[in-house]
Amino acid sequence: MPSIHRRQFLQKTGLGAGSLLLGFPAIVRGQNLNSRINVACIGVGGKGDSDVNDAAKCGGTIVALCDVDRRFLDKKAGQFPEAKKFADYRKMLSELGSSIDAVTISGPDHMHGPAAMMAMGMGKHIYCQKPLTQTVFEARELKRIAAEKKLATQMGNQGSAADGLRRAVEVIHAGVIGAPKELHVWSNRPIWPQGMDRPQGSSPVPGHLDWDLWLGPAAERPYVDKAYHDFAWRGWTDFGTGALGDMACHTVNMPFRALKLGYPTVVECEMASRIYSESYPLTSRIRFEFPERDGLPPLKFWWYDGAPDKEFKPLRPYPNIVKDVVAMKGSLPPSGCLIIGEKGILFSPDDYGAQFFLQLEGETKFTKGEDHEAVKAVPQSIPRSPGHNQEWFDMMKNGTPAYSNFDIAGYLTEIILLGCIALRVGEGVRMDWDGPGMHSPNCPQAAQFVKRNNRPGW
Repeated sequence: MPSIHRRQFLQKTGLGAGSLLLGFPAIVRGQNLNSRINVACIGVGGKGDSDVNDAAKCGGTIVALCDVDRRFLDKKAGQFPEAKKFADYRKMLSELGSSIDAVTISGPDHMHGPAAMMAMGMGKHIYCQKPLTQTVFEARELKRIAAEKKLATQMGNQGSAADGLRRAVEVIHAGVIGAPKELHVWSNRPIWPQGMDRPQGSSPVPGHLDWDLWLGPAAERPYVDKAYHDFAWRGWTDFGTGALGDMACHTVNMPFRALKLGYPTVVECEMASRIYSESYPLTSRIRFEFPERDGLPPLKFWWYDGAPDKEFKPLRPYPNIVKDVVAMKGSLPPSGCLIIGEKGILFSPDDYGAQFFLQLEGETKFTKGEDHEAVKAVPQSIPRSPGHNQEWFDMMKNGTPAYSNFDIAGYLTEIILLGCIALRVGEGVRMDWDGPGMHSPNCPQAAQFVKRNNRPGW
């Protein structure tokens, strides 16, 4: 990333010293800061259920609810009886138009980009669940539109609001572990069906589900009971982003900020279990290589995923990398993050990066971050959060940027989705990457996975 773009990136996302205000105007259709914000919610089951509640708790007026599954829609409407109900978000946005200020998006991954693009094109402020999008192209577009229209945005990786995550970023920026050389992140996902061929046959579509709307921009396929809806979609390449999309927006969030990661120059799936044409593998190890940036040396990042059981052992970091973690914890935690620097190691055993431990040169064990003497000397440089959802409302009202606004969430999502592309081009294929150009100069087969060809109307 060019240095001038990186400086702007650090300033806008609050990663560097300096002003936090981006010059976004206060909103609510020109009313005063105490005005209620009218919120429409797309996807109100699962995580969408709590996203609707959080928007209301932050002072939003829930004016519309949208879900393709009438069970979820009717249940949520019972809590917000004055909200209008819709199955098709396109109809909701078109019909309600200027009466909506903001939109939450909490459906399956493949719906995030199209729904956000339509709403943002109408000038709506967006809270979108992670991963921000299903494709690299969509992530780039949402970042661009948010900046052009000066919209208040926030991605739903709620660990961004944790004091511990922000403290870990400050500690690494202060040079406590020295120049970072390696990053290792692992996850116990998937915990949903994955690593298989498409099921054969079809099932009757239940009366409570609009299957065509559920498919949205994805290619048509028969409905099969319990194969996709309502929590079985993550492992399918047409609908989800696998373990990377589900968890890396959480587990890579802290190191992404702390290590000032821009675009990688190389991405490769080093190892994986059997790779299927339409679903992600049960376990994988992916390597990302980052160049020098802001005075930091080149860095390699390894991602590992897979859910262990009695017979299946997922790929994990090399034993010599994690032996001290195992000694401290008794076993390797289900998920974690290790940042290895020239002067020490920072370890986070938390999905959200909210906790961290340090082991510096000459030390024989890890110490809890806030108890380490080296940490006590590091000044606070990043403002603490009033709450992840509240940040979005504050950004709408007074322009203070949310910590995971699309300017940073777009970058993080692009990096993560490159891992999904690496899985799809195949094991052992080195994919050089031109970040600004969104293409691989040596791996032309990657192009088909950068942008999806949506169905007509989507």
